[in-house]
Amino acid sequence: MFSRRNRRPETPDVLKAWELLDSDDVPGALRQLRSDTDSLPLGEVALVVARAAEAAGFDDLRQAASELAARPDLARAQYAYGYACVERGVAYLAVPALREVLRANPDALGVMRELVSAYEREGRHADAAELLGRYEDRFVPWPDRYLLVYNALMAGDLPLARRQHALLGDPEDPQWLPPRRRQTRMLERAAAVTTPLDLADLRGWQYVIGGTILGTLSSYGFEAGMTGRFAFLQDTPEQCLRGLLRLRTLPAAAGLRPRSVSLLPDRDSRVLGLAAARVLGLPAQPFAPGREDTVVVAYDLNGLLDTAEGPEVLQQLHERAPGQVLHEHASCWTDAPAVTADSVTLLHQSVVAPWGERMAVGEDGTPRREPADERPEERIAEEIAAAEAVADEGDGGTPADPDEAFAGFATAVRDTWLRGERTALRSSGPVQSGRFL
Repeated sequence: MFSRRNRRPETPDVLKAWELLDSDDVPGALRQLRSDTDSLPLGEVALVVARAAEAAGFDDLRQAASELAARPDLARAQYAYGYACVERGVAYLAVPALREVLRANPDALGVMRELVSAYEREGRHADAAELLGRYEDRFVPWPDRYLLVYNALMAGDLPLARRQHALLGDPEDPQWLPPRRRQTRMLERAAAVTTPLDLADLRGWQYVIGGTILGTLSSYGFEAGMTGRFAFLQDTPEQCLRGLLRLRTLPAAAGLRPRSVSLLPDRDSRVLGLAAARVLGLPAQPFAPGREDTVVVAYDLNGLLDTAEGPEVLQQLHERAPGQVLHEHASCWTDAPAVTADSVTLLHQSVVAPWGERMAVGEDGTPRREPADERPEERIAEEIAAAEAVADEGDGGTPADPDEAFAGFATAVRDTWLRGERTALRSSGPVQSGRFL
């Protein structure tokens, strides 16, 4: 009987992952396999994955990986392993296995769709669109042509998306009607945007893919590959105020007349919501589902999950009440919240609120932790509203973003903004940024 314990990988990159497992570093081993995954020997990678899956308690993946390690050329084992990798959230490991199955069985549309799913989960939308395009003479409109339009959009190929969307008839199955409406709205938003919609246009594409108007761009690392997103950010009152001032521009541009600010239940959102009420000149009220003509303010929507009522509130925010604007100050682009806000100040990978526990450097140059600011929420909100909203000059590489340009963007898209449900984003879209976690 085959025993993976009697074998060790020979390829250096895979052997490094194996040795990380020897020290019980499962995340490190899986990160090691990300490097040039497509070219690594399937059987050797499967040896590592089987050990990692066993340590994580994923018996389905352990079994599939063990079978592939024993028979790396067997299509059935390749497919079972690829499927299990996608299901367990390591789709990058699935790609080479599924690609091998499809190479040997080019007419297997089910395998093609599973490979498309793996590409999508990895943000490899251009690869997914190219693969779907190769099957255009034999695929079915729903889901295949729909997926081709989606992946073309997420890869930034508007001409391909528009051309394929025009060929996509109405679905017979009603389950596809909501996705069709969402896709149509994406293309309508793309037509409204007046910015270049190139692969560095973060604000433009954020609006196209999610209907979000992005308030600010990171002033660091734009030319180094962050393209306007933050990796790690220790936030400041000044940045919070700058976001609220950008938010104040939006209702007028869209012809809205909000009557209140709605406060969400987590502390970070209440602090920012109270500051927003001051900046917008509106009364603050606890959030109530279905309230019309209100600005709902969140600091980071993922923070709602730390409250007992948070999951229910997120579900209530999915459907937009008339005149309701959902503003999120700091939105995580690597772990997108369950609902997509209408307005976002900044995109981050990790953030510390200005009043949260944070790192600082002492007079002697030694790093130290500063405790969280436990003062009353109203006091902190007063300081935010009284701060100076001066943009950080950063490293000088981020394109200029004056208030006039932001207001012009908001005015241009006003007729396509605030339409449809706030569906969660499954992809960061065409504009790529470096990941550090």
